[in-house]
Amino acid sequence: MIHYWPGGEGVARKLAEEAARLPPLPALPRDALRRGGPVTIYLAPDPDKFDELAGGHPPEWSAGVAIPAKRVIVLPGFLSKRAEPYRLGRILQHELAHVALHDYLAPAQLPRWFDEGYAQWAAGEWGWEGAWQLWLAFVTERAPPLDSISLDWPYADSDARVAYLLAVSAVGYLVEHGGGEEGLRIFLERWREGGALEPALRQTYGRTLAQFEHDWLKEVERRYGWGLILTQSFLLWLPFLALVLILTIRRRRRMLARLEALRADEIPDSPAYWLGEDVGTEEGDEGTNTAGG
Repeated sequence: MIHYWPGGEGVARKLAEEAARLPPLPALPRDALRRGGPVTIYLAPDPDKFDELAGGHPPEWSAGVAIPAKRVIVLPGFLSKRAEPYRLGRILQHELAHVALHDYLAPAQLPRWFDEGYAQWAAGEWGWEGAWQLWLAFVTERAPPLDSISLDWPYADSDARVAYLLAVSAVGYLVEHGGGEEGLRIFLERWREGGALEPALRQTYGRTLAQFEHDWLKEVERRYGWGLILTQSFLLWLPFLALVLILTIRRRRRMLARLEALRADEIPDSPAYWLGEDVGTEEGDEGTNTAGG
């Protein structure tokens, strides 16, 4: 259910169309969102209303706000640096992931890193751009010390983005190294049944939380160091190298065609006088001048 204010009809209509096309939330039951009842979505008409509906003053980096206990989502229905209108569909998927995850695992407490990491992963908000941003954060020493997976969530936009990237990289690590989406589904199911994260982690992935932290941190350091530069540089140069190869082959073919045309007009490689044959002389005339005079 989408609530909007006068002037927001167009955005509300567009959001409803986007919502109808959203894929199911990965690793959760297909009816996870419907189990707890309808979700109410507010398209705030201005910043003041956004803050009021969100229950205070949300950080400047929050594109939307989910209140899982109330099954409420607040999105900006106005032009704002929080979110561009064309991104509202993906932002909605992110906030719906929060609601569904909390509802599915209730009454278990969700650590912030997993809550935010899953929501980003479920909304497809991770890729090469995120990897580059994370690498730059380490290079410029803006990344927090990686001594624990319990990340701080600062108020400043740039710092919070790094925390988000680290959180989604942790969930992505579980998926990549633990049986893919099916492994994550089993993990969430066991977490729901047992009510605690660490036993479910041990049962599913065979690791304690401390072992997972250690392995994930090593992966972050390896993946977002110079290896990323080399890999990404190769990928950036690959189309150029392919173009050069194609142009080189075409140029060689043109040169060969021109060479064949030139050879057709050349003097034969073995003219008669090179073979010692008589040209314009009769037998016995050797050494005589055949020209008139």
